[in-house]
Amino acid sequence: MTMAVGPLATARTRLAQMLSSEELAPGARLPTERDLAADMGVSRAVVRSALDELAAQGKVVRHVGRGTFVAPRDQSLGPGEGVYPSPTEIMTSRLALEPEMLPVAVASATHSDLLEMRRCLAGGEAAHTSEEFEHWDTMLHHSFAVATHNSVLIGASQLLIDSRRQPVWGSLKKRTFTPETRECYCAEHAAIVAAVEDRDPDAAREAMRTHLRRVRTNLLGP
Repeated sequence: MTMAVGPLATARTRLAQMLSSEELAPGARLPTERDLAADMGVSRAVVRSALDELAAQGKVVRHVGRGTFVAPRDQSLGPGEGVYPSPTEIMTSRLALEPEMLPVAVASATHSDLLEMRRCLAGGEAAHTSEEFEHWDTMLHHSFAVATHNSVLIGASQLLIDSRRQPVWGSLKKRTFTPETRECYCAEHAAIVAAVEDRDPDAAREAMRTHLRRVRTNLLGP
């Protein structure tokens, strides 16, 4: 058996060491191709080839314009097993579903539903960490689905929540969380809740669409 040699073998070996050690946890972002190439003494094309191989094996997740991330530990189980949707897929799905859910919530929300929205809104405003805010953010968005009193829409919302319970999503949210971002999101959340309370379906839909577009830009870039 011939041992592989050359730049590609060097890149494969170094990347394997990084992934097998504790250098990078699941969901962590790898250094840029430029930095990896400089560290390994190989070309960026060689690094790109090695990363493409790892992506095909399910060991890393690559997103155009954002970089390469360590896959969750169970993502390499095989096709369809433990594979999480990408943040891009999640945001595309949210933009398709959540704004259109608001008119149904406006028509169906009870007084108890509105109180729950206000409770979640207050929780987000009081949150100081990314994890705390993500909890209340998730609860608030789900409260809009619950207010539709439609089991299909509530189930779809739960599916979106489940898709966000992954290291890559959590890493992105934590990396982009700042006091300014929290204040902006809270103001947008308040606008959505106010539109639901005013029973204004068009305003509620547009407020949700504006909010999710900002979230998408913050997480994925313009």
